Amino acid sequence: MRPVTDFLSKETRSRVMARIRSKNTKPELALRRALFKAGIRGWRCHPRNIPGKPDVAFTRWRVAVFVDGCFWHGHPDFFTPGKSGAYWDAKIERTKERDRLANATLTGQGWEVLRLWDFEVEADLSGCVARITEVLDRVRAMPVAV
Repeated sequence: MRPVTDFLSKETRSRVMARIRSKNTKPELALRRALFKAGIRGWRCHPRNIPGKPDVAFTRWRVAVFVDGCFWHGHPDFFTPGKSGAYWDAKIERTKERDRLANATLTGQGWEVLRLWDFEVEADLSGCVARITEVLDRVRAMPVAV
């Protein structure tokens, strides 16, 4: 397979990539607005002291919510290994490994981890809020360990 040639200059590509947001994306903002509108409170945004820096973290109940971009996190319908070249294959694989490590670390520390795809949030916002609510209700109902 031939390497994919970039039609943009190195400086232009750098400028384009710098504009891609890693937090406070449109799906993430929509989810936070919907959570607030549903009366769900008590979350923190991107807390640095929590592994993986979840997009929304309910620290009191140990529930971490991530809104993953379909390309950047390697959803099989949106990223095909080998199609975009070795650089992107390696980059996406590192991201997926980082996600697995964050999930394992959080669950090992007693957290519930919920990962939503950005397209899920855009297509079914109320369904995503319902999934978060279900997890919160389940966790809140658990007996507190002393």
